[in-house]
Amino acid sequence: MKHADVVIIGGGQAGLALSHCLGRAGIDHVVLERGRIGERWRTQSWRSLRLLTPNWLNGLPGSPYDGADPDGFRTKDVFVHDLETYASRWQVPVECGVEVTSCRRTGGGFALATGAGDWSARVVVVATGHCDRPMMPFVSETRGGPLNIHASQYRSPGELPPGGVLIVGASSSGVQIADELARVGRRVMLSVGKHTRLPRLWRGKDIFFWLCQMGVMAQPLDGLANPESARRQPSLQLAGRPDKADIDLATLQALGVELTGRVRGIANREIAFADDLAAQIAAADAKQGRLLAEIDRFAGAARPGRREPVPTPSARRQRLSLTEGSTGTVIWATGYARSFDWLEASAVGPDGELAHRDGITGVPGLYALGFRFLRKRDSNFIGGAGVDAQAIAAEVSSYLDRKGRQAA
Repeated sequence: MKHADVVIIGGGQAGLALSHCLGRAGIDHVVLERGRIGERWRTQSWRSLRLLTPNWLNGLPGSPYDGADPDGFRTKDVFVHDLETYASRWQVPVECGVEVTSCRRTGGGFALATGAGDWSARVVVVATGHCDRPMMPFVSETRGGPLNIHASQYRSPGELPPGGVLIVGASSSGVQIADELARVGRRVMLSVGKHTRLPRLWRGKDIFFWLCQMGVMAQPLDGLANPESARRQPSLQLAGRPDKADIDLATLQALGVELTGRVRGIANREIAFADDLAAQIAAADAKQGRLLAEIDRFAGAARPGRREPVPTPSARRQRLSLTEGSTGTVIWATGYARSFDWLEASAVGPDGELAHRDGITGVPGLYALGFRFLRKRDSNFIGGAGVDAQAIAAEVSSYLDRKGRQAA
């Protein structure tokens, strides 16, 4: 059995950032990654994907962005290369191809089972990321018809079968995939539920400039009026395009994308859409308007800015047959859930999520990193995970010191 004082599970940006912080503190540790460094970036995203956040916001501990294009957006391949470079530069002790299948508390720490042998540790940090298990509601009712894939399985327009494409979900992935397909002439229908509309640029600055300046990204969960609503908020309707253009329901309609309400059920080989498109659009526009007005006040603007509301289609489809042959693919851009059946049972809450407060679980020596709203609004963002890593490293160091004093 191998041993490390700290085992970090996950070799993405969060795990690598924490390794850097622990290494600087002289704490013995290892990073166990079931695939390769940045595996989800490599294999669970489409080929043309760029980061949603500008380069200046994506620094990791010890490696702030210092390139020539701070306001640009890296491709996923460039970002994976940057992660590999970061791991090499800071000599991250990462073991790739090692999947943790069980992590249980023992008397003196933790016992971990992997496909490459067992490990023991005094501390374990779960840095497996927020995008774990793809969610595909209703998919069982669509078998035998069009191709059904999750957004994480989509790669490029040319790899889809002929025919129209229904995309279910209008958050970040859904609108970007719809945009890419429509631009190559594919017929696209987008099922729209709750979403968050924001401009890429506002008053000449990236929207994240304003969100950071106003302290929005650093807001802790318990400081919000409705924490649970914030936790469930969909990802932003943004894209990291080189031309910094918006991608939202207005631009998609201009490309010929057909909008429908959310999917409310599937029966008799037919998808039924809710008649809620107008309400969802109005809610998103209203929320955007409130935020932009706050930015204008913060910026001391003499006159408030204004964005045109999204036009609501006068004719909205209520049903879609899965048997008449016009739809070749259904892409479920419906988010993710987490799977913690391999983890200490007492660390998981009734909702199946890892139970923690600011990344500290109720199991002594067990910590979390890289999850949405772990400590603040940007905890699952690249730069946000880096900031959180420094805090979790301090917690781990304090815990090990206390255990060392007790043992002495």
